[in-house]
Amino acid sequence: MLNLARQLCGMVLAFFCGVNGALWASANAADRHLLEEIVVTATRLPALASKLPVAVSVISQDEIQLGRQQLGLDESLARVPGLFFQNRYNFAQDLRISIRGFGARANFGIRGIRIFVDDIPLTLPDGQSGVDALDLGTAQQIEVIRGPYSAVYGASTGGVINIRSEDGPDQPTISGRVNVGAYDYRQWQIKAGGQHGSLNWLANGSATELGGYRDHAALESDLFNAKLFYDFDADTRLTLVVNAVDSPLADDPGGLNAGEVIEDRRQAAPRNVAFNAGEALEQQTVGLSFRTQFSAHHGLMLRTYHVSREFSNRLPFDVNSNGQGGSVDLDRRFSGLGGNYSWTPAGGAPGLKTLVIGFDYDALRDHRRRFANDLGVLGALTTDQDEDVTARGLYAQAVFSLPQAVELTLGARYDKLKYEIGNRLDAESGSGDINFKAFSPLAGLSWAVSEGLNVYANVSESFDSPATTELANPVGPSGFNANLDPQTATNYEIGLKGLAHEKIRYELALFHINVKDALVPFELAGSGQTFFENAGRSTHRGLEATTTFQLADGLTGTLSYTWSDFSFDEFSDSNGTSFDGNRIPGIPQHLIFAELNWRHDTGFYAVADVVFAGEFYADNANSTGTESSAVMNLRAGWEIEAESWSFAPFIGINNLLAEKYFSNVRLNASFGRYWEPAPERNLYAGARLSWRF
Repeated sequence: MLNLARQLCGMVLAFFCGVNGALWASANAADRHLLEEIVVTATRLPALASKLPVAVSVISQDEIQLGRQQLGLDESLARVPGLFFQNRYNFAQDLRISIRGFGARANFGIRGIRIFVDDIPLTLPDGQSGVDALDLGTAQQIEVIRGPYSAVYGASTGGVINIRSEDGPDQPTISGRVNVGAYDYRQWQIKAGGQHGSLNWLANGSATELGGYRDHAALESDLFNAKLFYDFDADTRLTLVVNAVDSPLADDPGGLNAGEVIEDRRQAAPRNVAFNAGEALEQQTVGLSFRTQFSAHHGLMLRTYHVSREFSNRLPFDVNSNGQGGSVDLDRRFSGLGGNYSWTPAGGAPGLKTLVIGFDYDALRDHRRRFANDLGVLGALTTDQDEDVTARGLYAQAVFSLPQAVELTLGARYDKLKYEIGNRLDAESGSGDINFKAFSPLAGLSWAVSEGLNVYANVSESFDSPATTELANPVGPSGFNANLDPQTATNYEIGLKGLAHEKIRYELALFHINVKDALVPFELAGSGQTFFENAGRSTHRGLEATTTFQLADGLTGTLSYTWSDFSFDEFSDSNGTSFDGNRIPGIPQHLIFAELNWRHDTGFYAVADVVFAGEFYADNANSTGTESSAVMNLRAGWEIEAESWSFAPFIGINNLLAEKYFSNVRLNASFGRYWEPAPERNLYAGARLSWRF
C-alpha cells in the first residue's frame, strides 16, 4: 500500500506539472469562467491572497453551498492542502480539524485553530473551538490561513479559519430548501433578506435530523442565524449578528475494537448504548462590530459579543477511577471585546505601507457539575466547580514596501491567560489558579517576481494553551492538572504562488516546525475519559501543493497534495515508555484531493471529487493504524432562473465506490476501541426555491 501511495503521489505531482504546462501554453484557448484574484480579510487588513507571505486558501460560496448536504465544514474544506478531518459523522464529538497536524489531538471539538464568523470568535479564551452553531447555509466565503503565522490572532499553532456570511440581496428575496437522504437524513431551510435604504439584512433558519449510519448516532439540531448591517455612509458600517442553536439530541456511538468492526461496522459500542452516551446543547450568540474609515488613511474596527451555552454530556461510565461522574452539566458564559486601528500612509514610495495595532479581551466562566451516570439516568453529584478563563492580547502588524517589488511584514502579539478554579464542594481542595503568558513574533517576505509568480518566506512563533477540558486532573475528581504546560512552536516556511493568465491558480509551501511540549491525549484504563500530557519535543515537516485550472469552456479542475512528516523527537509518557522517533498518530503522510467541476450556460452543473488519505497510526507506540482509503463523491444540479424566481434541484452520491474506511480514529484509546466506521455508499437529493419581490 505504501508503494501504491508513493506511485499515486508521483502521478499527482507529474499531473500538476503537465496540466499547468499545457494550460500555460494555451492560456487563451477559452474566455469564460476566468479565475480571478482573491481578496483575503483574515489578515486583519484586506490583501490579495497571492501577495501575502503566508499559505492561505479561499473557499467560495458555490463550493460551500451548491448541491451540498451542509452537514459540516469538511464538505468544502477537503480541497485545502494541509487540512485533515476526523469525527465527520459523530456529532456528539464535533468535527475535528487539524492543520499541519495541530488539532489532531482533540478528544472533541477543534483545538489549535482560531475560528471567526463575521469578526465574532467561535474560539474560547482557552483555545477550544466548536462549530455546532455554524450556519453553512449563509456562508459566503471561508478563508484558511495555515501555520502559526496567524499568531496575531492569539493562542493557535495551527492557523485561522475566517468565515464571512452573505449580505442580504439588493432585492427582497425569500427562499426555501429541502434536503433528504440515506440514514433518515432530513433538512429544512428558509432564508430571507433584502436591502431597505441603508439597512441590509439576512436571516436563515434550518432544522436537521439524521438517524446515522451506525446505531446510536442520531442527531437533531435547529439553527437560526441573522446578520444586519447599517451603512451610515460609504465608509462607516455597524453590523449585528444573532445566532441560536438548539440541539436536544446528538448520540455518541463510541469506538469499536477490531473484532467488533469485523462483526458489524454499524453497531455502537455496547457501553455507549448502555450508558446512553451523547450530548444536548442550547446556545445563543449576539455580536456587534463597527468599522469606519474616518479618513483616507485611518481606519477603526471595534467588536463585542456575548455567548450563553447550556450543555449536557453523558459519557460511557458511571464514576471513573478518579471519582469523576460520567454525566456532565455545563453552564457557560463567554464574552469579549476587541478592536484595531489601521493606518495607511500617503504616497507610494518605499517605506511603511500599512500598520495595524489591536487588542483582544475575552472572558469565560463555566459552572461545571458532574454526576454519576446510572445507565443514562442522572445520579449522585461528584464534582461542582467554577472554571474561569481570562485572556488578554495586544498585537501589531506592519507591512513595508521595499524596492524590487518586495514587501516585508513584521508583527508580534503578547498574550496573558489566567485560569481559575473554585471547588464548590470543598474550597480547600481542588481550588486555585494557573497563569500562562507568551510573546509571539513573526516576520515575512513576499517578492512579486513577475505578474503571475510570487515567492514568499516567513518565520514565526506561537503558543497553544491547554483548554480547560485538557487541564482535567487525571488523579482526582476536581482541580487542574498543574503538570501540563502550553505547547509552543517555531515555524519556518517558504513557498510560491500566483495566478497565471487568469487560467491557473497555484500554490506550493514547504514548512518545518519545531514543537515543544506538544499536548498529547491518552486514556487511563478504566477511566473512560481522555486526559493530556506533554511530549518533550516533536517536529512537523511538510509540503503542501494546490492548483486550480481551467481545462475547457466551463470546466475547471482542482488538485491538492499534502505530504506530512510529523514525529516525536523526545517523548516518554507518564509510565516511562519512550516514543522517541515515532510518527505522531492521527495524520496520514500522504493526502490528495482531486476535483472536476463542470458548469453549463443552461445552469446545469456536475462535480466529482476524490479524497485519498494514506495510512496513519492510531497510537503513540505506532503499534496499530489504518489502511489508506480513496473516497469519491458526486453531485449535480440545475439552476433554473426566471424573472422573479429560481428553482435549483440537486442530487449527490457520497462514497460512490463504497470504500470501507473510518470517519474517526480515537487516538490512544483504551481496550483497542480506536475505530469509528464511516458510512458506505449513500444518496441525498434536494431542491431550493427562491422568490424575488
